[in-house]
Amino acid sequence: MSDTPNVSDSTAGDDIELNLDALAPEESHDDDVDLNLDALAPDKDDEHTDEAPLNLDFDADSKEESSEEKLGDSDIARNLGLGQDADDEQQDSAGEEEQSADNQDAVDEAVAKLRDDLDMKFGQWYVLHTYSGMENKVKQNLDARVQNFNMEDYIYETVVPTEEVVEIRNGVRKTITRVFMPGYVLVRMDLTEESWGTVRHTPSVTGFVGNAMDPIPLTQDEVVKMLTPSVIAQVNHDMAGQAPSPKAKRKVEVADYEVGESVQIIEGPFAGVPAVIDEINVNSQRVKASVEILGRSTPVDLEFNQIRKD
Repeated sequence: MSDTPNVSDSTAGDDIELNLDALAPEESHDDDVDLNLDALAPDKDDEHTDEAPLNLDFDADSKEESSEEKLGDSDIARNLGLGQDADDEQQDSAGEEEQSADNQDAVDEAVAKLRDDLDMKFGQWYVLHTYSGMENKVKQNLDARVQNFNMEDYIYETVVPTEEVVEIRNGVRKTITRVFMPGYVLVRMDLTEESWGTVRHTPSVTGFVGNAMDPIPLTQDEVVKMLTPSVIAQVNHDMAGQAPSPKAKRKVEVADYEVGESVQIIEGPFAGVPAVIDEINVNSQRVKASVEILGRSTPVDLEFNQIRKD
């Protein structure tokens, strides 16, 4: 009998099997924890209600933000009163433009009315030549002669065309009315030998302009051109305080000096030096003059109060 155990019969059933699963704690399959990543995401219903869709149109967003910023800035400025002065200036400017347009309309209406009046009047217009400075005296004398010689049915009207200008004298601005055409007077008449003689022999009248014995009457456009300055002056008076239109703007002239006149510089670095006026700026009340320095003519810019007449 052998000492070696006989295990041939029980090898299949008695072999020891190492079950690694036995080392782990027994857990039922049902107790396994599944990691559900879907739980970390919001519900589909919540996506539709709480989360805005992703917009990749970045330009659109910037436009919306810019619009909101502009609206917000405008509201803030309005609430704080900022920019109100600018708005007022724009309104004032618009008001001035409207007034200027109204004034311009008034000038056009006045000139149109002048034309209508001329169409309705009898006679024709002629120009008389007079001694300069005697225009108003000629009108006075001629009107008197018309009455004295009973020429009212032939000589209807005598007019001295005038205009308004802003004159600067001694640094002071003043609006004056002056003769528009020095040395000339208009007369509306029917030309006959008697009417011609009445006009021609008026004191200070040197004759009719044109053919002295058979003068040529003016056209309506020529008459309108000569009378328009006085019409504009009347419009300016009627609309005083309003913005003048370009056509109704008065001319500005300097009575103290004229181009080419010699003056003496009394103030500044060139005091005591004579100068000749080359240009006059009536708005700034300055002159451009030429002075002689070291034998050369040098231009200088001077104010009115820096010069005086020789």
